[in-house]
Amino acid sequence: MDSSLSPQGQIWWYQKPGMGLDAINDAVLLEACIYHLLKLYSTAPGLEQPYYLDLIQLFLQSSYQTDIGQTLDLITAPQGNVGLGRFTEKRYKSIVKYKAAFYSYLPVAAAMYIAGIDGEKNHANAKKILLDMGEFFQIQDDYLDLFGDPSVTSKVGADIQDNKCSWLVVQRLQQATPEQYQILKKNYGQKEAKKVAQVKALYEELDLPAVFLQYEEDSYSHIMGLIEQYAAPLTPAIFLGLLRKIYKQKK
Repeated sequence: MDSSLSPQGQIWWYQKPGMGLDAINDAVLLEACIYHLLKLYSTAPGLEQPYYLDLIQLFLQSSYQTDIGQTLDLITAPQGNVGLGRFTEKRYKSIVKYKAAFYSYLPVAAAMYIAGIDGEKNHANAKKILLDMGEFFQIQDDYLDLFGDPSVTSKVGADIQDNKCSWLVVQRLQQATPEQYQILKKNYGQKEAKKVAQVKALYEELDLPAVFLQYEEDSYSHIMGLIEQYAAPLTPAIFLGLLRKIYKQKK
């Protein structure tokens, strides 16, 4: 959608030889398969399940919310049109909430419905934990995009090159002098390695690696508190297992 070059070191499906715009049809087909499978394993004779409608509504709502997040991402950072004034913390949090956080809730919510846990309060409590965990995961991903080990992440500064409204640039803009702002404006959204290096140097002036490490510790403590408060009736181990997968993650 945004003409970025590679996800996690792999080429996009539309870049496969002979694929091109046929990838759009494949995406639509894959989404349609979700609902075919839900029906197949929830309504077939002998497999009728009371949670079928809940699952359908959950997947439709998650798809809608993620599409909204992708739209916010695209209109905030259109290719070839760098507008640093759009990169605010409020806009960033909206993008992350819809693009990444809501679908972090989906698999746990689906399991809850299948287990017969369908109360609104129970799902609202799980969502409080998982939305914050999804935001934490996305900020970590933004950080690793530039400061992670390239041999592990397979990328260096892709968000800078793709003109993304990332956590790093939002943090830098909040404390940029007029001169630093002009350096960002000149180099952000450019593909050349030397321009990426110019932006990275500005981030390092603010010691954003240290800022992130403090954010990581604060977020971990905050999410642990949410798990203690809102996990029931689920076992806390479900949420702790997810948190441990992403805490101090390197890729």
